[in-house]
Amino acid sequence: MARKHSKYAADDARPSEDETPVVLAPCWLCGRPTGKTIVWHHPVPKSRGGRDVVPMHPICQQTVTANFTNSELERHGMDVTGLLANDAVSKFVAWIAKKDPDFTAATTKKQR
Repeated sequence: MARKHSKYAADDARPSEDETPVVLAPCWLCGRPTGKTIVWHHPVPKSRGGRDVVPMHPICQQTVTANFTNSELERHGMDVTGLLANDAVSKFVAWIAKKDPDFTAATTKKQR
């Protein structure tokens, strides 16, 4: 059942001035700070035994999945430099570098 009133007093809802700001994790692919939406991506796909997750922007994760197959991602593992060696991904990272962390756009699928 929904509450009619907040369980906090009006003064408790405001953040205090002495709180430390939240440090956002950088994106695994592009290195920019993450925004409001974070995708926890498996660099080694779960279907290939991957357990580790890394924070990514949704647009960066879409680019990775559009340009690499699961077997290619398995070969690269946690090493992002192998992914950045791909021409399409390196052009994408250079393009996205100056965009807002919450920027999103449609990505094209790789022609297979």
